[in-house]
Amino acid sequence: MSKLIDNSITIFEAMQNIKNGKYVMPAFQRQYVWSIDQIEKLWDSILLDYPIATFLFWRVDDSNVTWDTYFCDFLSDVTFNSRKTADSVNYELTSINVKNTDTAILDGQQRLTSLFLSLFGEAYIRPKNARKKSGSTIRTKLLIELNKNKILIDEEEYNSKKFDIKFSDKVGKISPTQFELKDILNEKYQNEATRETAIEEAIGNVPADSKEYARNILQLLYNKIFEAKLVRYTEITDMKQEDALEMFVRFNSGGKPLRKSEITMSILEAYWPSARNEFGKILVDSYEEFDTDFIIRSALMLYGDVVKSNINKGIAETLKNDWSEFKRALTNLERLLLELKIGVRHFSSSWNVLLPIIYYIYYNSEYSNNIKAVRAYLLRAIFFTYFQSGTTGKLQQMKSYINSFDHEITIEMLDQINDLRVTDGKIEDVLNSEKGSRVAGEVLYYLNLDWRNKNFKYEQDHLHPASRFDNSKPLSISMDDWKKWRSMRNKLPNLHLLEGRSNGSKNDMRLIDYYNDMNDQQKARFHEEAIISADVSLEFEDFEVFYEKRKELLTTKIRLLLG
Repeated sequence: MSKLIDNSITIFEAMQNIKNGKYVMPAFQRQYVWSIDQIEKLWDSILLDYPIATFLFWRVDDSNVTWDTYFCDFLSDVTFNSRKTADSVNYELTSINVKNTDTAILDGQQRLTSLFLSLFGEAYIRPKNARKKSGSTIRTKLLIELNKNKILIDEEEYNSKKFDIKFSDKVGKISPTQFELKDILNEKYQNEATRETAIEEAIGNVPADSKEYARNILQLLYNKIFEAKLVRYTEITDMKQEDALEMFVRFNSGGKPLRKSEITMSILEAYWPSARNEFGKILVDSYEEFDTDFIIRSALMLYGDVVKSNINKGIAETLKNDWSEFKRALTNLERLLLELKIGVRHFSSSWNVLLPIIYYIYYNSEYSNNIKAVRAYLLRAIFFTYFQSGTTGKLQQMKSYINSFDHEITIEMLDQINDLRVTDGKIEDVLNSEKGSRVAGEVLYYLNLDWRNKNFKYEQDHLHPASRFDNSKPLSISMDDWKKWRSMRNKLPNLHLLEGRSNGSKNDMRLIDYYNDMNDQQKARFHEEAIISADVSLEFEDFEVFYEKRKELLTTKIRLLLG
């Protein structure tokens, strides 16, 4: 029966084990396929304190290998093609002596090979037009920039490197402020008595305003390689080769690519192992149609940098330690929305709009005193499609404004934000939204909150049926007016919200006929719910007057909603 043992070692220990032949790979691991970019990002992740995932090791000995069981040694050099991806490099088969070699890598081959090449091996790039067999290659070095003023990082781009760490084929033209990673293996860095002097020598050409940054980078690099036990592994003992192959196949074949949220969740779980279980408790009730992304982004909104969207150890520990208060903020959000007659599930696919409210609730215990302003923010953001683009930047903008207004959301604050200020132009855009659009659906939803039944399904419906505009024009209408009417038929002033069964029965009925089928009580209710003046004609020939009158009423109602 196989046994599992969890342990961890430093990167340097793992590399020494590879160098000394202690670690090998099973023969069914035959190719190295990583690109230069992947190696660079692996080191970037290490320096950013991101976990580099768990490795799976197989303990080999005389009981589970024989003389004809073959393995592969790790590569000591790799050539990358002009597209910076590794040529299909096969490992050399070898037999092993279990007195020296006792571990085979089932999962983690690419990462360990990349680390070994970076520190103990060599990397080459084949020029664009050079043939594989010609042997024409250029040696490259893995360098990190120590002058912070030279670093160009795109903070908006997800998964971009945060450190300027890259392979360079300009070996003879290395900048004096660049440091080759493998130089950290020099004895003078490993010796505590000489390390400080060695670092000062290495940063001698770095400008004064970057020396502290450079000093910290080199100390961090040393810590990550020699002190932090970053190679976390599960070792399987007493397992036969056939079972090892089966396990390898299960780990490395098929499967669905990880989404960003799954990667972020994995990072979070490395610092807080029970995070997924705790998230699940929230997501089974009121927030059941939400996902873990919502909770992670809420945590970034409260404790971190919502623009960079990076979960780090500090944010994970803060979220863990503050979990009760965090959950209370989500409970209070649900209660606040209920006061506004809105179910929180309405935002399950558009929850970014809720994050500033969560921030406000969390940092202001008297949030319920200003509920009208909260509604004004919510509806302005929705009606004006505030989060249609640049979401993280706008979330950060809201944080800054809320902070500057003593952790309040106020009408005055909203009026200072161009995208949230109510203007005639924005109102006109809302009124021109058409059937089927998100804005039209949301406006109708909020205009009718007072009478909607949450147990019914409602649909957008034309008041004057769309099919009527496909027929011949009425004789009394000019061709120019008819073209104008046709352009107006799908816009908000000719739309209302109708319960599904009623919508099916109304179908293509003329509005006047639909209305005349009602009793007096139903007619009064219709005028109120559809927001139609009682003295306006419902005859199709009076469509334009009907449209403009209803547009006036909608304008007044919408302005009231927007505060």
